[in-house]
Amino acid sequence: MQLLEPFLQWQDEIKGIRREIHAHPELAYQELRTSDLVAKLLTDWGIEVDRGLGGTGVVGIIRGSQPHAKDNAIGLRADMDALPMQELNTFEHASQHAGTMHGCGHDGHTAMLLNAARYLANHRDFAGTVYLIFQPAEEGAAGAKRMIEDGLFKKFPMRAVFGMHNWPGLATGTFGVTPGPIMASSNEFVIDIKGKGAHGGMPHLGHDPVMATVNVAQSLQTIISRNCHPLESGVVSVTQIHTGSAMNVIPTDAQLMGTVRTFTNETLDLIEQRMGEIVEHTSRAMNCEGSLKFRRNYPPTVNAQAETEFCVEVMQDIVGAKNVEASVVPTMGAEDFAFMLQEVPGCYVWIGNGMGEHRDAGHGLGPCMLHNGSYDFNDELLPLGGTYWVKIVEHWFEKQV
Repeated sequence: MQLLEPFLQWQDEIKGIRREIHAHPELAYQELRTSDLVAKLLTDWGIEVDRGLGGTGVVGIIRGSQPHAKDNAIGLRADMDALPMQELNTFEHASQHAGTMHGCGHDGHTAMLLNAARYLANHRDFAGTVYLIFQPAEEGAAGAKRMIEDGLFKKFPMRAVFGMHNWPGLATGTFGVTPGPIMASSNEFVIDIKGKGAHGGMPHLGHDPVMATVNVAQSLQTIISRNCHPLESGVVSVTQIHTGSAMNVIPTDAQLMGTVRTFTNETLDLIEQRMGEIVEHTSRAMNCEGSLKFRRNYPPTVNAQAETEFCVEVMQDIVGAKNVEASVVPTMGAEDFAFMLQEVPGCYVWIGNGMGEHRDAGHGLGPCMLHNGSYDFNDELLPLGGTYWVKIVEHWFEKQV
């Protein structure tokens, strides 16, 4: 493994920064303390700072010392927000705020990009500009989209943008990536079914929304198995059903909620269309009325072919070809970096967070998986992540000469 020496020297310091962020998690668009810390460190290292995009977003600007065109620039992105969940760990850097936790490793993502920022501030011998994008509100609040709407790519035009996420279960010292979709779209639905209430002992006097709900829920599962192409992936999950108030009362209405995940917009369009048809016609067949509310949250995260091949080369140079899975199996999880990839070509990679070997005293009982109360970012990744970001910059601008 070819790690840059300064990162090994800074390991304890950057680990302290990471754990400081972990101990003080902040939810979407509330990352005031974190963004203040990021901005201060960047400024202390002599990096120009722009604030306010996306509310609490921070952009660091590092201009290379070699002559270059204004638009010869790339972006490196890290997310800063935490999750609304309770931490189960009891180690010293555990969350100090009940019900809020860095359960997805955004503290580590921020620290890895800060690591790279410090190095690049002192090694500007490249012909281009690097924009360090510290993004708020990835966890369901579309901070990437808001930064774009606030003018991210207009104010800071760039030729490519790169993202990275730690991945539990992927061995420490390894990377995973794939061209095309690597993470799915995230979508939500709410189905309301209205019937006619009646006595439970006299169902013929009513129109039962419970049975209509049961039939709709079952019929939704046929979309994937009977309407989608067998080689196209999709998920339709009913995760909530709400209805009824008493054992002997047929209620007037019922509600279903859930999520839909796909890797392509074409599959998503088909699923939404069929859901609407099933809700309408199945409800009508049961003498009820049904309506569908469908909300598209995050699009699929789609890596550009050329930028993915470039990232694979960089990763292989650092950890060797055997430690880079260049066609990793995509996940049905979602990521709002997808919005950035819709605007600018780029690549989103996974860096192995290990199998839990970094866990020590104070961890909760559960596995060290994302969105788990026992999760903690693996600090062994800090030098590797920093090295990856620096090598992206160095290799990119070498190719542009």
